Amino acid sequence: MSQSSAQSLTQKLLVWFDQAGRTDLPWRGAPCGERDPYAVWLAEIMLQQTTCAAVIPYFETFMQKWPTVKALAAADTQDVMHTWAGLGYYARARNMVKCAQVVAEQRQGQFPSNEEDLLGLPGIGPYTAAAIVAIAHQGPAAPVDGNVIRVLTRLFAIADEMPLNKAVVGVRAAEMSPPGRSGDFAEALMDLGATVCRPKNPNCAACPWGADCRASGDGAATAYPKKAAKKEKPTRQGWAFWVQRPDGQVLLERRPDKGLLGGMTGFPTTHWATQPMTADEAVDEAMQSGVFTGTWRTMETTVRHTFTHFHLELGVIAVRLDAMPERSFDTLWCAPHLLHTQALPSVMKKVSSVMI
Repeated sequence: MSQSSAQSLTQKLLVWFDQAGRTDLPWRGAPCGERDPYAVWLAEIMLQQTTCAAVIPYFETFMQKWPTVKALAAADTQDVMHTWAGLGYYARARNMVKCAQVVAEQRQGQFPSNEEDLLGLPGIGPYTAAAIVAIAHQGPAAPVDGNVIRVLTRLFAIADEMPLNKAVVGVRAAEMSPPGRSGDFAEALMDLGATVCRPKNPNCAACPWGADCRASGDGAATAYPKKAAKKEKPTRQGWAFWVQRPDGQVLLERRPDKGLLGGMTGFPTTHWATQPMTADEAVDEAMQSGVFTGTWRTMETTVRHTFTHFHLELGVIAVRLDAMPERSFDTLWCAPHLLHTQALPSVMKKVSSVMI
């Protein structure tokens, strides 16, 4: 692509962005280049695999509770996990605390302004590093997310399948990113993808690149980006235990920091496997591991939840303990009406809804 072609396309997009860009997002309170890198980082971490609509209330709550990176670094991790609960992909929250601690303790509360140093921080990958450099500093970086891939593969009719097309898109984005307005250009691409160049039913008539877009000109906008055939998600099954002691409080446990739902609070479960386990087998396993001894019954409702790579079906077993057990490490007891105060991930909230 020639420099003049790149400049022409960029100018069209920025003119559109200055008139139609989204201004109602709370992390866009100041122009690009003048924003707090902490707020940019926080928003970008939350926006990974998550919609703007879902992120807005979480972002506002986090900024109210922890308005600076030093405040977040000093926060109780379980408080952060509880505040994050429901947003999903919980490793983001754990890495976010670690990153805040590194920035606060080793960098005097200042985020780096270049991609190389940002990539050395916990939980920051190439996209987030580029977004911080461009949006917070108007620096020389071109972040590439799903919106950017969709927009530019359509504009240039890039035939490579995902994820190979990401490298090609990155080159195109870098060629078009204007010095001094790289953050505006990045957000313009994001906004165009979110509001005009949508995955389905793109509004090509409203696109500033309508006359330039190769995919649109061929009447094939929705054929891009090219995707390899999706593998069918497997279904795993297991059992969750609603264990109540004589005073009515319910047993919760904290999951290990590493792994799915790491560091989150939830109800005890069996392992999740593709081969189903009977309720009797689940109870035997729980008794052998010391989860409980008492009377039990199975509930009629099955909890269904979908993770990134698999579907999950959980049966629910209600247990009444014969005696008051001692609290062990990484477990706690909670009154059912106070479960909302715990950092329960969505799948565990579904389990509680079966019982309450």
